[in-house]
Amino acid sequence: MTDGTAGTTRTEAEIASQPDCWRRVAEVPAGALPRRGERVAVVGCGTSWFIAQAYAALRERAGHGETDAFAASEAPAGRSYDRVLALTRSGTTTEVLELLERLRPTGTPTTAITADPSTPVMTLADEVVVLDFADEESVVQTRFATTQLALLRAHLGEDVSGAIADAERVLAEPLPDELISAEQFTFLGRGWTYGLALEAALKMREACRAWTESYPAMEYRHGPISIAGPGRITWMLGEAPGGLRGEVEATGGSFVESGLDPMAELVRVQRVAVARARAAGLDPDRPMHLTRSVILPG
Repeated sequence: MTDGTAGTTRTEAEIASQPDCWRRVAEVPAGALPRRGERVAVVGCGTSWFIAQAYAALRERAGHGETDAFAASEAPAGRSYDRVLALTRSGTTTEVLELLERLRPTGTPTTAITADPSTPVMTLADEVVVLDFADEESVVQTRFATTQLALLRAHLGEDVSGAIADAERVLAEPLPDELISAEQFTFLGRGWTYGLALEAALKMREACRAWTESYPAMEYRHGPISIAGPGRITWMLGEAPGGLRGEVEATGGSFVESGLDPMAELVRVQRVAVARARAAGLDPDRPMHLTRSVILPG
């Protein structure tokens, strides 16, 4: 087993700080967030797009109103919304800023959640929620993503104390060697946790260049299960469909399902990604081919 207690990188320190960040969302003014009954589009890029998908499913499930999620570059023109919510850690991502600029003449109310109050998003969005206490030095996004989701879950009326306790448990537990040495990972989710499955796969690609895939859990039988087998992991975020564990294990593959809050389980994935990076001689603070924010020329 790997205990993961070295804690010498920025990324590890930021991962470990998540329970404390989630506690602080109770102090954040939430009046700028989508109102009950509004028709909302949530946009972002990369990790923020996946968090947008998770929130959209949660908001509709909670009965707060129709909610769509789009990559900022793919948001449809001409579709009517009562509010557009933009998620952007850096506040400088080109596609998000361009979308907010295009929306200004339409009069569509816009809200942004960001970590940096000194960036262009502060003037392009009508209202801004700043989570500067969850900002990160790391390229690979961990605590900001989960903290904004904790804020959004709390705003929908959820009690996130259970998620906080589960995350603390995840941070204290050793990591199984099987997860560090596995050849391949497939992450699965249902409803709001499908967005987390997408994010989990992205974290593994970014931090340790792992071969990862992600699917809605009920879609896994429709082809993707063909790659399951010895040395490969199928990792469920949330409750698995009946019988799926047995089908994966029949291939010789391993099935991971914890029963913990899925957001806390994402923390475990983050830890595995960093541990695998270290095992491969990679620096999780300096992932290959990535920058903290994508700022396009022109």
